[in-house]
Amino acid sequence: MRRTQTGFTLIELVITVAIIGLLASIAAPLTETVVRRGKEQELKAALMSMRDAIDAYKDAGDAARIERAVGESGYPRSLQVLVDGVLDKRSPAGDKIYFLRRVPRDPFADPALPAAESWGLRSYDSPPDAPQAGKDVFDVYSRTEGKALDGTSYREW
Repeated sequence: MRRTQTGFTLIELVITVAIIGLLASIAAPLTETVVRRGKEQELKAALMSMRDAIDAYKDAGDAARIERAVGESGYPRSLQVLVDGVLDKRSPAGDKIYFLRRVPRDPFADPALPAAESWGLRSYDSPPDAPQAGKDVFDVYSRTEGKALDGTSYREW
């Protein structure tokens, strides 16, 4: 058999390339699953942090630490309010209470969208089975139409 300059026969090179191709075809779907699982973990963490911030805002309103008009639900008017903060009525120095450092981005949303617009918003007056935005933010959800690795819809998280 004739050897190449590297010392391998042509058959050995073909077999090596075939094995590398086979391994790459096995690794590609695994890599996609790992990336998707990472995005799902980011989504869960983002939803949890925003829901905690919304609940903390509501609790601060119920404790009379922030200004609340009569007839309002006590939930923030927008996600940006959680970042900008609100005046603490109990602070003599007029300090603000902040609930989020920044609005996280939905990892599955279009990267061109601003982070706050990557989420679906549900107002307090909105029914749970048909969430709609309104005058406040009672809950957030992912607008992504896909299904998670566990089979549930991202919108249901």
